Amino acid sequence: MTYQNYSLKQLQQIDAAYHLHPFTDHKEMRGAGSRIITHANGPFIYDSEGAEILDGMAGLWCVNIGYGRDELAEAAYAQMKELPYYNSFFKCSTPTPVLLSKKLAEIAPKHVNQVFYGSSGSEANDTALRLVRHYWVLEGQPEKNRIISRKMAYHGSTVAGTSLGGMDGMHKQLNGAVPNIVHVMMPYAYELALPGESDHDFGLRAAGAVEEAILEAGADKVAAFIGEPVMGAGGVKIPPASYWPEVQRICRKYNVLLMLDEVITGYGRTGEWFAAQTLGIEPDTITTAKALTSGYQPLSALLVGDRIASTLVEKGGEFNHGYTYSGHPVACAVALKNLEIIEREGLVDRVRNDTGPYLAKALQERIAGHDLVGEVRSIGLMGAIEIVKDKATKERFLPAGGAAVTVRDHAIANGMMLRATGDTMILSPPLIWTRDTIDMACDRISKALDLAQADLRKR
Repeated sequence: MTYQNYSLKQLQQIDAAYHLHPFTDHKEMRGAGSRIITHANGPFIYDSEGAEILDGMAGLWCVNIGYGRDELAEAAYAQMKELPYYNSFFKCSTPTPVLLSKKLAEIAPKHVNQVFYGSSGSEANDTALRLVRHYWVLEGQPEKNRIISRKMAYHGSTVAGTSLGGMDGMHKQLNGAVPNIVHVMMPYAYELALPGESDHDFGLRAAGAVEEAILEAGADKVAAFIGEPVMGAGGVKIPPASYWPEVQRICRKYNVLLMLDEVITGYGRTGEWFAAQTLGIEPDTITTAKALTSGYQPLSALLVGDRIASTLVEKGGEFNHGYTYSGHPVACAVALKNLEIIEREGLVDRVRNDTGPYLAKALQERIAGHDLVGEVRSIGLMGAIEIVKDKATKERFLPAGGAAVTVRDHAIANGMMLRATGDTMILSPPLIWTRDTIDMACDRISKALDLAQADLRKR
């Protein structure tokens, strides 16, 4: 029996009876009933009642080439027919992860040439944590095991990923994080810049927090700094231009490894294959997932720089780490085809030269002036809209986060899928968006803001 044989109410009842959702207040959701998404095409998703919704989040930051791509389904089918699964243990491999690794090395920063596979960004960050700490053991410095991260960072939902991340609510529910991980201020100028402080000076001050943490612990105790080039789930927080060069200088000065989490920003989101290339960062590891397959298969790839890889190979012996689905042949076949499509259709260049600049201009001209909007910002095809009660003072509505949820709900009701993170609306659409799609999105966001304003002013 297919889902078409069930009514929406029946599906919602079954969902409530058996399905625990991620990041969900289950009592609240079960009271309202879940939205059932049934199919999708291009930049649009459709629910069980036939509503067409422009997907402004690319699923969950991942469907970069849009929905309904037969080529990816065909690649998965062909690989399943030939070899649906074999593992990468026992000195074995299969063709697709071999070829994908070569392709990833070609598009990654020049000094990054090795790949370790998993199934999610969380797994990739677990791997990165273990690999970095293991590297310092192999180098004879096992005491270098502290990781510096940032407040409001998101690095996944596993125990290690949650510990690396800087979200208080997740830490409280974890009730005991992985030790020797500390969190410093984030480069979020909208809320954290001092009166009269320039973006340049704020960027240096935010980077300076990393140096302070290194000095507090002692450089001989610090293994690495981990950061998203642009903080995604924390609210598309784009650092000032001065921030990353200073962070990189600090890491090199104190012999601290630099770990980039590009689970969201990788594979064209910022107008280059990786945000490391957009921002001029030379990392030791790059965590990737999501858009590697455009979400059509679960796959992650930890890209490992030559410094770490050479030590692992020459001094390491057996690396006691891995997953059943590391280098899954079907997922890797889909990734290869996905990267081929991104390249063939010139989507990275389009984001850099056309749609990215157009989105920035459209947000400034059509959204920034709204009474509810304190700031808009974007890089490539990802952006943020700060929701405020007072533009001049940056005062927020109370309770915190409630206003953004109001905007989000009106947006979805009017055919625009956005996400609310705290008091920030975030946007990360498929890379296939055109100028016309961006105009459509701005129309729907503007309408949602107007409707939300009417609701919020009544409170």
